[in-house]
Amino acid sequence: MDRGLVLIENSESHAELLREAKEHALGAGADLVLLVTLTEDEFEETQEVLDTIGNIEQTSYTDQDAYQAAMNDAEEVSRAVFDDDDEVTYEIVPRISSEKERGETVIEVAEEMDADHVFTLGQKRSPTGKALFGDLAQYVVLNFDGYVTLQTE
Repeated sequence: MDRGLVLIENSESHAELLREAKEHALGAGADLVLLVTLTEDEFEETQEVLDTIGNIEQTSYTDQDAYQAAMNDAEEVSRAVFDDDDEVTYEIVPRISSEKERGETVIEVAEEMDADHVFTLGQKRSPTGKALFGDLAQYVVLNFDGYVTLQTE
């Protein structure tokens, strides 16, 4: 592995996934790209919240501020996982896409960032549905031309 792409959100499950990716990266001397995907609806909700806060504070917030809110979540997770003396370099990349296109966005960013390994979460399923990981995870497993580490929540 030269570069890994890790899909993250601000949750303990995603922090655990990031810890796993960090261990792989340390062992391989690789760097990581932390991808935060927001759906268009999530982005609009964030903008609405910031607009409400802006009205109360008598100020205004831009689209860039809504983008930064997503980055803050990723930075919070990364601070919980990475130590100052870690030898893993990483960068946080936010993207906005529709819910239907999230998988395509992951593949596009992986190709854009020259990632050869993707780390993602899937959902636990019953024994009869164990081949189904969830729409996003399944899309990545089936369409990414490289290694995929799938960790169940």
